[in-house]
Amino acid sequence: MKDSFNNIINSETPVLVDFHADWCGPCKMLAPILKQVKDEMGNDLKIVKIDVDKNQSLASTYQVRGVPTMILFKNGKQVWRQSGVLQKNDILQVVKQHI
Repeated sequence: MKDSFNNIINSETPVLVDFHADWCGPCKMLAPILKQVKDEMGNDLKIVKIDVDKNQSLASTYQVRGVPTMILFKNGKQVWRQSGVLQKNDILQVVKQHI
């Protein structure tokens, strides 16, 4: 998983990674917000969902202590990170700064 994850985040297109868990209520609230973000951004943004229970080593690598945690990568580098639920416009504002 780690190799394919590195291939995904090493992209000129910004990649928003959503570290989540099935049992997490706020994660379920964030899912439709991220869909709206993707619908608005189209091919200018990739969104990847990572289940922390199934990918514990990846969550540990990025020191994800709580879910949901979103990390934005560009060219393999972490350019932004936020835990908790954000509204669509807040996420869009951050993403558009890194296009």
